[in-house]
Amino acid sequence: MSASLDIVSIGMVTAVGLDAPSSCAAMRARLDGFQETRFIGPAGEWLIGAPVPLPRNWIGEKRLAHMAAGAICEAFEKVPEARGQTALILCLAEEDRPGRPVLDASRLLRSIAEIVEVEPHAPSRIVAHGRPSGHVALDQARKLLASGETPYVMIAGVDSYLTTNTVSHYVGQSRLLNQSNPNGFIPGEAAAAVLCSRSTSGGFRLGGLGLSRETASIYNKQDLPLRGDGLAEAYKAALQQTDLGAIGYRISDLIGEQYWFKQNALAVLRVQRVRNEFQDIWSPSESLGNVGAAVVPVMLGIAHTAALKGYAAGNPVLVDASNDSGACGAAVFLARAA
Repeated sequence: MSASLDIVSIGMVTAVGLDAPSSCAAMRARLDGFQETRFIGPAGEWLIGAPVPLPRNWIGEKRLAHMAAGAICEAFEKVPEARGQTALILCLAEEDRPGRPVLDASRLLRSIAEIVEVEPHAPSRIVAHGRPSGHVALDQARKLLASGETPYVMIAGVDSYLTTNTVSHYVGQSRLLNQSNPNGFIPGEAAAAVLCSRSTSGGFRLGGLGLSRETASIYNKQDLPLRGDGLAEAYKAALQQTDLGAIGYRISDLIGEQYWFKQNALAVLRVQRVRNEFQDIWSPSESLGNVGAAVVPVMLGIAHTAALKGYAAGNPVLVDASNDSGACGAAVFLARAA
């Protein structure tokens, strides 16, 4: 189907800022929120993480509800007329991820609605695919907007790797960055929201969207060689929906492990047919660590702010993400003059 979706406002709650302007400014300045946590690493050292400095020490679902509500309220501030007529698509961690901080997703959705003081709109729903959840949400959002069921869709992502069971699991898998393991990621947490409406003549528009699956995932038991086929298919699907010649720059969820850098590089090589002198690539993980299901709304917020303030590294921008089970998503966004 043809893409018909604009991002009209954003909100963020991250380790480097409790709103979108401060978060985006900090990430642009290469600041990070890394600090010692109260979790113990494999050698007995304090584990480095990227916690959100909330005003109260909420934990579990309550912490996630306040983080998500903060991002959603910020996104509503610029478009107050959207309150009461917006469907919420909530992006969460995979249901089988060890230590997932959400025990009851429907209860979390109701808690967020109570804090935001907005009744959940009928088409509201939950997408639990981890990091690429935001791409699945974009696909559902454009269908909702095209059907006329709702004039606005809020895509919100919230996640945290800073739980005891999650940290223990990934320490056991040797996947966390620490003094003895340079090939790992820094556990983080964040919430972000993007408010979407039907496409108009100007603004920040979704040009193409691709969803696919990588058979040689990071946990593939057949030990299949990584060729980047899954992410390359997502790139191709997204690019085929646009009539643009080349991508200006990319934003990717490169969380720090070698696997994701290799997958990204292989996918680009399989798709790119025009030689570029230089193509910039940004990653919020450099400042926030691995923020799971929040990463796509964070990346869309970064791209939206960069386009609005005129410091984007090109136009259009390709935003991609993938998860441990091989799910991949890619989206092309185009900034247009009104």
